[in-house]
Amino acid sequence: MAMTELNRRRLRNFRRNKRAFWSLVVFTVLFVASLFAELIANDKPVLVSYKGELHFPVYRFYPETAFGGDFGTEAIYTDPGVQCLIRTGGREECWDDPEATEREARETGQVAGEAVERGWMLWPPIPYHYRTINNVGTAPSAPDAAHWLGTDDTARDVLARVIYGFRLSIMFTLIVTVVASLLGIAAGAVQGYFGGRTDLVFQRLLEIWGSTPSLYVIIILFAILGRSFWLLVFVSILFGWPALVGVVRAEFLRARNFEYVRAARALGVSDRVIMFRHILPNAMVATLTMLPFVVTGTISSLAALDYLGYGLPSSAPSLGELALQAKQNLQAPWLGFTAFFSFAIMLSLLVFIFEGVRDAFDPRKTFR
Repeated sequence: MAMTELNRRRLRNFRRNKRAFWSLVVFTVLFVASLFAELIANDKPVLVSYKGELHFPVYRFYPETAFGGDFGTEAIYTDPGVQCLIRTGGREECWDDPEATEREARETGQVAGEAVERGWMLWPPIPYHYRTINNVGTAPSAPDAAHWLGTDDTARDVLARVIYGFRLSIMFTLIVTVVASLLGIAAGAVQGYFGGRTDLVFQRLLEIWGSTPSLYVIIILFAILGRSFWLLVFVSILFGWPALVGVVRAEFLRARNFEYVRAARALGVSDRVIMFRHILPNAMVATLTMLPFVVTGTISSLAALDYLGYGLPSSAPSLGELALQAKQNLQAPWLGFTAFFSFAIMLSLLVFIFEGVRDAFDPRKTFR
């Protein structure tokens, strides 16, 4: 579909806002990189070549027996014995002395008179996952060459947790914001356009629902159903959709008696078309003004729930749980600095982007 002249003007206005435009570029790069977090930070190799066959441990489960081992559990790729099995084609002597076995295979290139097809492993640039690391002496440990942002008090790599936590926070925010905004816009449009009893009943229901303590509901649901990502998304949408209802309702109440709306009614245009094709585009400026607050509020609510212990499971890479770690370990300032700058950069980029979008949709700048 060809872009209309109005949308071209909006796009030009957004590009002129350098702060918003470059914030979008930086945020897009960070978010796209976080989508491939398993390839950036992991304790499993990205690619393994064993006896001429390629394996992808990052995305697939491979038992130790697949590489000549004895156990049916997942291979521990950081174990010297498993690494020796992969590099030497599954020699049994790897469990006795991995270094000597690899040296012998490298020098002779033979196993029982047969040629050895040496395997290899391709590791991610950050060879640590967000879960517990086994080879850390003390926890929390200060940043060093192996752990660029140190580890927390349960021996988990902080940089890996930031990468995975950034992706988790943004995915949570996008899902909750999009669904809650659609529900809120639809509810506000119905209230403002029809008014009367419809508006009165909706307002009373909103007042009752708004007085419901969301934290208690979350605690009760988590106690019954257990903590999970999708349950938290559902509850957040359940209590987040009224955020835009008031703004959209006010815009529809103001615009429903305009001349172009009366003309559309006189021509027999349906209420649905009038609401979402004629009135809603004019109400988008006020709606977009509220979106930065909805986005930042969603991220902050997730962080607050994780900080209080009522959010995602403790094994999840949560930035709010990292802030809790910082409070509990004041002797490890790198945890506090990491949590602060992660939230500050993420929220600042999102606010700058939505400010640019709001200005791009402003009629005073669009038609100037």
